[in-house]
Amino acid sequence: MLEVQNVTKIFGGLTAVNDVTMNIPDRSIISVIGPNGAGKTTFFNMITGIYTPTKGTIRLAGREMVGLRPDQVVEAGIARTFQNIRLFSTMSSEENIMVGRHVRLKSTFIDAVLHTKRFHQSEAEAREAARVMLDFVGLSKWRNELATNLPYGDQRKLEIARALATTPKLVLLDEPAAGMNPRETEDLKALIRRIRDDLGVTVCLIEHDMRLVMTLSEYITVLDYGSKISEGLPHQVRNDPRVMEAYLGRGAAAGEYGKEATPNA
Repeated sequence: MLEVQNVTKIFGGLTAVNDVTMNIPDRSIISVIGPNGAGKTTFFNMITGIYTPTKGTIRLAGREMVGLRPDQVVEAGIARTFQNIRLFSTMSSEENIMVGRHVRLKSTFIDAVLHTKRFHQSEAEAREAARVMLDFVGLSKWRNELATNLPYGDQRKLEIARALATTPKLVLLDEPAAGMNPRETEDLKALIRRIRDDLGVTVCLIEHDMRLVMTLSEYITVLDYGSKISEGLPHQVRNDPRVMEAYLGRGAAAGEYGKEATPNA
């Protein structure tokens, strides 16, 4: 699915990501973890075209992504959410998802200005896609509600629904459980599994909630100071001394959760 080879990003004299190689198999759930400042979001930003790597290659199903604009990356099949929620607060939940669907519509700017038949068909398609995604994430009751009025956990789900509206092959979730209570986190875990199982979408997440990471992920990559220090199955990463020292600590917040996630058959 996604092949990242020897990717490096240097800002001035600072190496934010250093020679990272990572492969994400099709229909998998993968996590990237590491301390604050480890280069995780910069890594996501290179995959999604926000930053251009200083060196290295990023390929989705064999197609080179380096050099593409963010909108072209979305068209190629990679969608994402952000660490800080970036919804259109004065638009309804349905309208937010319709914006995400725009990349798949066939109508043009001229169609929109002239309100052509193709424009109305595209609008109807986008609205139907929004309704399907709202139902999928369990937010149908909030369809006409302004995004800013949704509970925090539901705003996170709405952002995921907007990303899914682009019909991606791969979705990148940047700290999706941030600020969630335990019940909301469990709901999120179930949703991520359904994204993979029901939609066939590959999921890669950055997350600080180690209980979520260890019970959900099939494979984990660990970054520290921009470099990959460990990768493997959850129980392998949890027991890696380098990870304990750099991130988890010897009082490992992950507990005995490293053996629960299993690869998709």
